[in-house]
Amino acid sequence: MAATKKFLVLTAIGKDRAGLISELSEAVVDTGCGITDSRMTVLGTEFALIMMLAGTWNAIAKLEAMVPSLQKKLGLTMTTQRAEERPAREKRVPYLVDIVALDRPGVVHDVARFFDERQIDIDDMSTWTYLAANTTAPMFSVSMSLSIPSDVHIGRLRDEFTDFCDELNLDATLEPARR
Repeated sequence: MAATKKFLVLTAIGKDRAGLISELSEAVVDTGCGITDSRMTVLGTEFALIMMLAGTWNAIAKLEAMVPSLQKKLGLTMTTQRAEERPAREKRVPYLVDIVALDRPGVVHDVARFFDERQIDIDDMSTWTYLAANTTAPMFSVSMSLSIPSDVHIGRLRDEFTDFCDELNLDATLEPARR
């Protein structure tokens, strides 16, 4: 199947309810596709999902044709996009970043710009807000997975990142991913 494997990215959003993952994954299995990568979350009362599916050309086409009826059945807005498997990324080192700060606009932009200026890819990111336990101050948290070029001097990057975080009053860690 490796030579004929095709890929499809499917997104879905709608009111959250019990059973959505089960029903969506059943449809994927019924068409002969497999889930190669996915992210799901509930934002407020909304369910949001993005998944990369793999299968033969026929299985992918069958799933694409099924989307309009799945939307009605599940009460979701769904889109699909043909995709290709991500090529192997040699000479990259996986790192994780976790940041906590008082909630303010622009934190994601500032952090993303810091890494972009150093040609460091952000592969995955999650953000959320919450109230601090003792003070009820609004807090912001972000977790990122990075791909750092292997020729980047990690000690220097860590020093620059620490200085950057100190300037913006961000509490952060930059650690190797333990995969």
